[in-house]
Amino acid sequence: MAVRGARYPAAALALAAVIAGVSAPAVYAQPKGQSPLGSLGDMLFPGKPENRPAPPPVARYVSESGQAFTLDRSTAKPMLRFEGSNEIWVLEPHTGARGDTLYKNDAGRVVLRDTKVGGLILFTPERREGAAAALSGETRPIRLSPVDPKALIRRLVGASAVVSKAARRQIPFQAEATPASSALIADAALVAADGLVRMSRTPEGQVQLRRVNLVFLTEGPRPGVILRQGVLIVVVTPRLGISGRPSSERIAFAAAR
Repeated sequence: MAVRGARYPAAALALAAVIAGVSAPAVYAQPKGQSPLGSLGDMLFPGKPENRPAPPPVARYVSESGQAFTLDRSTAKPMLRFEGSNEIWVLEPHTGARGDTLYKNDAGRVVLRDTKVGGLILFTPERREGAAAALSGETRPIRLSPVDPKALIRRLVGASAVVSKAARRQIPFQAEATPASSALIADAALVAADGLVRMSRTPEGQVQLRRVNLVFLTEGPRPGVILRQGVLIVVVTPRLGISGRPSSERIAFAAAR
């Protein structure tokens, strides 16, 4: 017979759970004057934030949507790379509300939020509301590999091929490079190709891509991108390292203007 409204002591509940082979729920006595919200925060994030161990400077994370990425905070500007992607995102830290740190890309979009309690939230065009990311473990730093002239030519030809296929017409990639800028220009070619291909996936983007007849990569005093008379000019600055080239998002934005 079911008994409604019966009350049982916490000890009896715990004993019943053990007999059934299940873990007994913890029973908390809330101290006088402590708010329920504060108690919940202690349960989820035990210990003070300043006493918690800092994450590794270079670590792998996995978001709740299943997207894995490496976050490298071992350099002056943090860098992020998604698994399965060519692009390295250079991030700029900004102080946000409640003491959080917002990491933005060079197009001004928030990519990560590092909360005061130590959690990371990843923002992508597909998950604009954000997805919590959990630390998976330490990993290797994000670095550019050296590129010789032959490899650079192959990179330019490959970038031209994927963009030409997306645009359904030939769009050449050309470059003026030196030994100091070869690796950065090769990386910028991949990034530019990613941005243009992504732009081509919408009817509006296809129309905008018709204005691009050539992609030209060169060195300059500061990184940038501009579309001028059908030529998409991508400028890299080798002395800034990986920060010295525009992101795919910024390149696509310039091509669409």
